[in-house]
Order: sequence, then structure tokens, then C-alpha cells
Amino acid sequence: MGGPAGDSAGDERAGAGDLGDLLSELRILLPGAQTLTAFLIILPFNGGFAQIRAEEKYVYVATFLCALVSLVLFAAPAAQHRLQRPLLDRERFKLRANRLVVAGLLFLSLALALATQLVLDEVLRLAWLSWAAAGGVALLIGALWWRVPIRARGS
Repeated sequence: MGGPAGDSAGDERAGAGDLGDLLSELRILLPGAQTLTAFLIILPFNGGFAQIRAEEKYVYVATFLCALVSLVLFAAPAAQHRLQRPLLDRERFKLRANRLVVAGLLFLSLALALATQLVLDEVLRLAWLSWAAAGGVALLIGALWWRVPIRARGS
């Protein structure tokens, strides 16, 4: 059953593992994106939302759109996988799904940084501090989600 690494059965098992890894990662990313998006959906319907400054509303809209786009991008591989069954070109699907997840990570990164600014500005009422904290979150995400794995892949 287990042939040499170069045979087609071995390649298919390795490919299935990669797809399984991708789906496991999506099981971690999707709930976070869903929760953030759900919170942002209900926010305008709270009584105090109408009283926030225009600049905060722009940050809110940008945050909401980034969270929503990340959610759509993270859900796309599962939807496509279901609609393309049986999957005839597994390698092409994995490449496309990987690109969708990476794009989703980019939008989720932005949404998290902007959400930080939105919350801290509302709580502290210090724009400079809320933007500084958002920048710190963006740097942290940039380092841990982007720089570390890209450098590790290159070595």
C-alpha cells in the first residue's frame, strides 16, 4: 500500500495531507474571522454608535470590510471544494485555496489592527495612543504571521 515517495499513490497521500493541513488551519482562522465580523455587524445597531465621530465611522467601515473580506476568502476553499466534487485537479485546487487563505490573512491582519484602534479610541479617547497600539498590533502580526514564516521558508 505504501509505495515509494515518487509514485502516484504516495504523491496523492502527500497532497491529501497538505489539503488536510489547510482545512485544519481554516478551522482555526474561520471562528476568529466569524466572531470579529459578527461583532462588527451588530455594532451600528447599538444606541451609542450614532454618537461616534466621523473619523471613527471611517475606521469602523474599513475594519468591517476587512473582516468581511477575510471571512469570505477563508470560506471560499470549502465552498469551492464542495461545488467541484469530485476534485479533478487537486494540485491546482490546493494552489488556489492557499492563495485565498493568504489573502484572507492579509485582510484579517488589517481588520485586527483597525479593530484595536477602534476599541482603544472609544475606551481611552486618545487618538495618538489608539493608533500607536494599532501600529504595535500590526507590527506583532507582521512579525509573527508574515516575516517569521517567510524567512523560515527561504532558509
